[in-house]
Amino acid sequence: MGKVLESSLWRSSDFGTSYTKLTLQPGVTTVIDNFYICPTNKRKVILVSSSLSDRDQSLFLSADEGATFQKQPIPFFVETLIFHPKEEDKVLAYTKESKLYVSSDLGKKWTLLQERVTKDHVFWSVSGVDADPDLVHVEAQDLGGDFRYITCPIHNCSEKMLTAPFAGPIDHGSLTVQDDYIFFKATSANRTKYYVSYRRNEFVLMKLPKYALPKDLQIISTDESQVFVAVQEWYQMDTYNLYQSDPRGVRYALVLQDVRSSRQAEESVLIDILEVRGVKGVFLANQKIDGKVMTLITYNKGRDWDYLRPPSMDMNGKPTNCKPPDCHLHLHLRWADNPYVSGTVHTKDTAPGLIMGAGNLGSQLVEYKEEMYITSDCGHTWRQVFEEEHHILYLDHGGVIVAIKDTSIPLKILKFSVDEGLTWSTHNFTSTSVFVDGLLSEPGDETLVMTVFGHISFRSDWELVKVDFRPSFSRQCSEEDYSSWELSNLQGDRCIMGQQRSFRKRKSTSWCIKGRSFTSALTSRVCECRDSDFLCDYGFERSPSSESNTNKCSANFWFNPLSPPDDCALGQTYTSSLGYRKVVSNLCEGGVDMQQSQVQLQCPLTPPRGLQVSIQGEAVAVRPGEDVLFVVRQEQGDVLTTKYQVDLGDGFKAMYVNLTLTGEPIRHRYESPGIYRVSVRAENTAGHDEAVLFVQVNSPLQALYLEVVPVIGINQEVNLTAVLLPLNSNLTVFYWWIGHSLQPLLSLDNSVTTRFSDTGDVRVTVQAACGNSVLQDSRVLRVLDQFQVMPLQFSKELDAYNPNTPEWREDVGLVVTRLLSKETSVPQELLVTVVKPGLPTLADLYVLLPPPRPTRKRSLSSDKRLAAIQQVLNAQKISFLLRGGVRVLVALRDTGTGAEQLGGGGSYWAVVVLFVIGLFAAGAFILYNFIRKRPGRTVYAQMHNEKEQEMTSPVSHSEDAQGAVQGNHSGVVLSINSREMHSYLVS
Repeated sequence: MGKVLESSLWRSSDFGTSYTKLTLQPGVTTVIDNFYICPTNKRKVILVSSSLSDRDQSLFLSADEGATFQKQPIPFFVETLIFHPKEEDKVLAYTKESKLYVSSDLGKKWTLLQERVTKDHVFWSVSGVDADPDLVHVEAQDLGGDFRYITCPIHNCSEKMLTAPFAGPIDHGSLTVQDDYIFFKATSANRTKYYVSYRRNEFVLMKLPKYALPKDLQIISTDESQVFVAVQEWYQMDTYNLYQSDPRGVRYALVLQDVRSSRQAEESVLIDILEVRGVKGVFLANQKIDGKVMTLITYNKGRDWDYLRPPSMDMNGKPTNCKPPDCHLHLHLRWADNPYVSGTVHTKDTAPGLIMGAGNLGSQLVEYKEEMYITSDCGHTWRQVFEEEHHILYLDHGGVIVAIKDTSIPLKILKFSVDEGLTWSTHNFTSTSVFVDGLLSEPGDETLVMTVFGHISFRSDWELVKVDFRPSFSRQCSEEDYSSWELSNLQGDRCIMGQQRSFRKRKSTSWCIKGRSFTSALTSRVCECRDSDFLCDYGFERSPSSESNTNKCSANFWFNPLSPPDDCALGQTYTSSLGYRKVVSNLCEGGVDMQQSQVQLQCPLTPPRGLQVSIQGEAVAVRPGEDVLFVVRQEQGDVLTTKYQVDLGDGFKAMYVNLTLTGEPIRHRYESPGIYRVSVRAENTAGHDEAVLFVQVNSPLQALYLEVVPVIGINQEVNLTAVLLPLNSNLTVFYWWIGHSLQPLLSLDNSVTTRFSDTGDVRVTVQAACGNSVLQDSRVLRVLDQFQVMPLQFSKELDAYNPNTPEWREDVGLVVTRLLSKETSVPQELLVTVVKPGLPTLADLYVLLPPPRPTRKRSLSSDKRLAAIQQVLNAQKISFLLRGGVRVLVALRDTGTGAEQLGGGGSYWAVVVLFVIGLFAAGAFILYNFIRKRPGRTVYAQMHNEKEQEMTSPVSHSEDAQGAVQGNHSGVVLSINSREMHSYLVS
């Protein structure tokens, strides 16, 4: 807001009929920077004033609506003031020096609360949620440069009273306190995680579908104990997907894809979604698909969406010739930059069902078309009222609608309607045309007084024109002046959100004032529950519209409904979801219950999985004598019965219990330079896991991905590649550890070649060092004696859903392995499907030898597994579904011609398979007669946990493509334990 000289500051106490000049300091010129009105007592006003030299600031305090002011000098420069939401004399002041002050006496005395505070990320306590009404939530920077979420009471915000509800650093500008929820994001090792706290409980990771891979996340709404978020996923550029949470705000299900977005100044993002005020559960959204933007409406919080019905006649009574499905009504869903004019769509809490917006008829939204349309039954029927966009103001609970044309030319005419837009009258609000800057209504929804403010010329002062509609109405409305209307969706269903609701509206023939006592809600009746009252639970997705039962929810391929939750402790029980959950705030009772018969399961003793050891701050290089804090995390598995053996590599060894439960770091100090192998082994009776970290004691380090060919023969050359982003050519030194050796191989290239001469598990670890920055990644390789390789290919549609990440490839491989095992009865542990990096999406199926029987060795020639696999692949029996119902077929790949199309090369492969089987049969016969029987080798297949991981987002999605070795030979199977991103398939 620009500075306003004292001569421009005026006050009116008679609805703008007359104005009195305010004198703050007689004989002194005062500059008003801003003014604030207490939301709980509008008689209390604070003006922020600066001297002409801008050397100091003062406050002018009023408790009588600005009739008198008291000057109060302050020792800081105010950026913004924040009144307490309940207590009228308590105010927070955020200064231009990023300091936070508090006053408990309407600005007379101020106390410093905190320094280095983030602007617009300071929040008062929420009534009914925070126990202390004087608590303040703050995002502030600590002395080390990290940003933290802290809270403190305003009466004592000393270091001893500060509380950090979350132990680690958070991203700058990410803290949001809203209703029952607190949100922030935290990025470490190039991965962003989103956290939520419900009703001030502990922070937990927000769980989006596994392969959402958010690039950005925006909070849309948090009312009625539910969170709506818009997520820009890895493949989206100018659209977001809309997700709906459970009451705790933790588990999210998709409700609408591809909502249009636009980026504004200061990197702020606007999402084309609007909550219709006055009727809970109703939203408007603009969906952008293939460049076309179309407007949708939902009446049940996103469970179902429909296009807006077009009117049959235009404002002149002529046919519109707009008929679905080729033509609909589309609305612009923009917010106004000017706070004193309405946006392109106008709704109000006290005028339920009344929606007025700018848009057009057609197959899509057209940016330059802004015809005005109105509905009085919440979107069921629409009428055109103007050919150009107008600013809208609702008076008397929508009983009077005022419209002024949105134009750059001066005006002196406004239009108004008293029958919900059926008819319009004109009114000359001034004798001299003015450039309209905004519309203001007097406080209260029942008011009939408004002010038009603008200027006659660009050099003139503001002109304020009062418009009073009270003389036009001779009486207050009585019950006979109202009729009722029932809310229904576009299919005519009146049971919406589990109840039938009716509202009052003034009859079009009644010319009366609704007044302060008017209430719009009339009656409501609870409905029986039906299928439409339930949506898909987390990890499930609705059947595509092409299938007969669109209400059916099926589990995504990456989600196992029977898997226990992460916090499931031994001795407790958990509920296995059937795929459905009731829409939050839906009030239906009885009838269909799609959640009934949910399975109650005992929490099993689970082995530790996803064990990680890191140094607090994510570095793996420290200085000698520096305190090091080792943090051990365990993503899955029981923690109460697990013991942790810690070896810090310099002779320090210890045994811990509850190490990952308490979250307490292990403090240590290395006195001598060198490289130390830190290992943590977590073990309980169900299994064990191990994490290894190599610590360089010299100078500090960042993030890295080790890519290796998944299968390699004994004594065959294998390439190990370190993918580093950003790539610092000629500046990065790579350290390679193979096995348990403390002496690494050093290279300036990001790849090395090596050979493996013995079978068994081999751990390969690489570190990339650039200056004082070091990153590490590690893989465990398992060496086998023999295996068979069958090249596979997929339908070309899969390429569009391929984010080219290791974990996505692993999940696709798992679903193919599972389907092949089911169709052929070949044990799943003998099949490994490895999807190759890059495009087109290709894979190799590795068929492992079964363990030997005690009495005889099973020869490959008698094993019919290859023929069975080839048969089901050629018969096109192996397929899975993508999002949207796209089915992907899996088939053999013709390696001779490089063909990628399904159906080709089947007979050729059959000959190859039979020839190979014949060779192995002959070889087995010769070995049996001339060579003593060798001891068999047992093959242990890598078991992958299909339980979903918490929603994370790496910064980059790119990685180098690598080929895979094909053929029949000894080899190595890579045990992938990826922390990477996720995908878009639905099993």
